[in-house]
Amino acid sequence: MGDQVRVDKWLWAVRVFKTRSIATDAVRKGRVMIDDLPVKPSRVLKVGDVVQVRKSPITYRYRVLKLAEKRMGAKLVDDYVEDITPQAELEVLEVQKNMGWFQRERGTGRPTKKERRDLDNFFEND
Repeated sequence: MGDQVRVDKWLWAVRVFKTRSIATDAVRKGRVMIDDLPVKPSRVLKVGDVVQVRKSPITYRYRVLKLAEKRMGAKLVDDYVEDITPQAELEVLEVQKNMGWFQRERGTGRPTKKERRDLDNFFEND
């Protein structure tokens, strides 16, 4: 592809972010780091770099295998990036997903004031 690629462009190309502008904003806000240091969107990546991306509630870690400037199909992403996120981080995501909120029947709308109080009392009395 190319021998130099900006970090924001690469994150968008390997489908870590949906749009390049979202990738650029994340880098500007300090949510993307290389070697534990925040970087600018124009930072040039090298093969072998480890990129850390903070997407609440966890920090993903990716190793750069190849450089890419253009967005690619999801099937091709594995050739360009290796996900090396620690298992402990992924377990945090799984726990949060399983916690969930009180499930309501679809189409019943928001809880009434009485239902809300009953829910609060139920969760306080655990």
